[in-house]
Amino acid sequence: MARPSRRAGNLPAETTSFIGRRRVLAELRRKLGEARLVSLVGPGGVGKTRLAIRMGTDLDRGFRDGSWLVELADLRDPVLVSNAVMAALDLRDQAGAEPLALLLSYMRDKELLLIVDNCEHLLEATGQLVTEIMKAGPGVRIIATSREPLSVPGEHVVAVPPLELPSAQAREPLTQLRQNEAIMLFTERAAAASGSFELGASNRAAIVDLCRRLDGLPLAIELAAIRTRVLGVEQIRDRLNDRFGLLTGGGRAALPRHQTLRTTIDWSFELLSEAERILFRRLCVFAGRFALEDVDAVCSVEDVPEAPALALVSSLVDKSLVIKEETKGSACYRLHETMREYAVLKLQEASEVEVIGERCTEYYWSRCQRSFGENRYRLAEWLDWMDVEIDNIRAVLGHCLAQKDAQRGIDLATSIGWYWITRATTEGARWLDALLGSGRGNPHGQFWAYFLRGFLAVLKADPIAAPPALERALATARELGEPALLSQALSMGSIAANLAGDRASAMRLLDEVATVTRDLDDFPARISVLQARALNGFFGGDVNEVRTASSEGARLSREVGDLYSLEMMLLNLGGTALITGDLDQAKALYTEALGIAHRIDDRVAQYALLDGLGCVAAGSGKARLAAALIGAAETIRTQAGASLIPILAPLLAQAEASAVATLGQSKFEAEVEAGKQLSRDQAVRLALGEPARARGTAANPQDREVGLLGRREAEVARLVAEGLSNKQIGARLFISERTVDSHVRSILNKLGFNSRAQIAGWIASANQ
Repeated sequence: MARPSRRAGNLPAETTSFIGRRRVLAELRRKLGEARLVSLVGPGGVGKTRLAIRMGTDLDRGFRDGSWLVELADLRDPVLVSNAVMAALDLRDQAGAEPLALLLSYMRDKELLLIVDNCEHLLEATGQLVTEIMKAGPGVRIIATSREPLSVPGEHVVAVPPLELPSAQAREPLTQLRQNEAIMLFTERAAAASGSFELGASNRAAIVDLCRRLDGLPLAIELAAIRTRVLGVEQIRDRLNDRFGLLTGGGRAALPRHQTLRTTIDWSFELLSEAERILFRRLCVFAGRFALEDVDAVCSVEDVPEAPALALVSSLVDKSLVIKEETKGSACYRLHETMREYAVLKLQEASEVEVIGERCTEYYWSRCQRSFGENRYRLAEWLDWMDVEIDNIRAVLGHCLAQKDAQRGIDLATSIGWYWITRATTEGARWLDALLGSGRGNPHGQFWAYFLRGFLAVLKADPIAAPPALERALATARELGEPALLSQALSMGSIAANLAGDRASAMRLLDEVATVTRDLDDFPARISVLQARALNGFFGGDVNEVRTASSEGARLSREVGDLYSLEMMLLNLGGTALITGDLDQAKALYTEALGIAHRIDDRVAQYALLDGLGCVAAGSGKARLAAALIGAAETIRTQAGASLIPILAPLLAQAEASAVATLGQSKFEAEVEAGKQLSRDQAVRLALGEPARARGTAANPQDREVGLLGRREAEVARLVAEGLSNKQIGARLFISERTVDSHVRSILNKLGFNSRAQIAGWIASANQ
């Protein structure tokens, strides 16, 4: 069974050609050969990020587990640096493991390049984390970009200067001048902005003078080049020279580079319309990405009603003051960190910091409050929105905490509870603990905060934190006199007691909730009771009770469109079918649930369902498929920090024994290892019986199907098929000849071959 190998990494594709910096790249490459941590250090606007990404792209194939970009510019809380690294690596804070422990455990056997971008505002936290990562993962190399060094042991610093400048006389031949880094950048950006632009004899002097006047700062050069849409190069140069002259008393004395950049941004800002200037300065209130509807609500320009947000934002994008991105088919926007800093200064000058900050807080609080209670019925779409907005919401939560605005902070943290449940369990618990400790919310807010805190503790299998939080939720529900809330607290309390092994308390709470809920027509209350009953049935070995409760739960969930509850109920039902030997029914139930888990990206459910389908495959005589699914499930489980569900353990042991009996131990282990190398999307496609992506549609031909081989082994096999020697392969892949020899021997062993010619033949047949 051939399967595609995993292509690791998350580096963005270059949208424009990369401009020069050969010397810096050469020094960075050399330093990475000597050290495990290299910091690219320089002022804002010199292109540190682009250099790091270019180096990551160049070296990607030299790292077995790829190159990964961690973006810290939008992060304000140092506690969340490890979460940012986890998110970049596609790990998930959804279960019992603490984020830092999960991250360090993951790094132990990895060979990867980590690019940690924009560290300057989180130096201490970033320095501590990269130090821990280097201790835990000897195969990890790190590039950090910052305005100053991290100052940690083992750090090597590479200073990033501005672009190489042409000589003042501009006497070089045009062919030579076109190779200058600053000139290349200006002409490329000018051509992109105006549609057609070329360096020629008539404009060479003005372009050279302009690039030199801008000190070779990439961001300043890009801003100036944008103006070629409406001005000639000489006009741009003369206007900027006038501004610089004002700052140097009319002379030609050089300005500090930070002042050069500031002056260039000033000029771009002042050329904006009044509405554009107002909007631009207000956009700094967003800590991360934002959508047009956010701009309309928070940054509206009341004095210019005829200027819609779309037109204004589009104009700012065209002028390179705002960055546009695509997320799941929808446009969103963000500010470059240098632009955000500038916009903050302008917002302060306009005395709008408090009013726009309050608008932002009120907007996210009211929007999330309005959708509270409805999120679970449109979960997939809402989670997509949250994935874009989470940095803004974090900033608002931090603001509420700092201002001791416990009521709105608690309301906001609880209204996005499904995000914490499916995306960030530990972080959600931390916010709730901090906000509950900062003051009292309104009574309903208090209830939901305690209930959610207990729910998160249950998901983390934390028997210490769950009981007190749920007891407070119970007490609050009784005070409020609301049976629907009391029912949910009792149900969650019963689940927590069962997980803690306290069957007596679990049964007592279940009996009380049955009485409370009997006459309620409230879906959340009823579905909570059914889930508590189903789990109680599993713990008590009562398959019929599990089936009865889960069947009713699945019916109700379908009626209202609650994907999370439907996923859980189908998982329960699949388990009962598997236990009773009804493999066809188990497969149908697990398959439907896996489609939901993939859609809402519930990693814990994904691993449990892949394991379940692995058991089905083993029982159906598909041993290779079973082994691959079990391997894929293990990868997803460990990347979510989850423990094996006790109910699955004996079923998995039986499935593994069956697969080993069919394949033999070595082939079984090889198939499990192949499964571990699958991406989640590939694993889900395999489990659902969907065809792999057609050949030729992969982003890289190297990602085609290669069967049992790991990514690096597949690369070596292809080069063997091309007739390259081990030495030549090593030079191509930046690895030692000894490492190549080890890979070749592993390939021969896995495929059962005894010659390089057989490897070549196998590759040829696979590509037919």
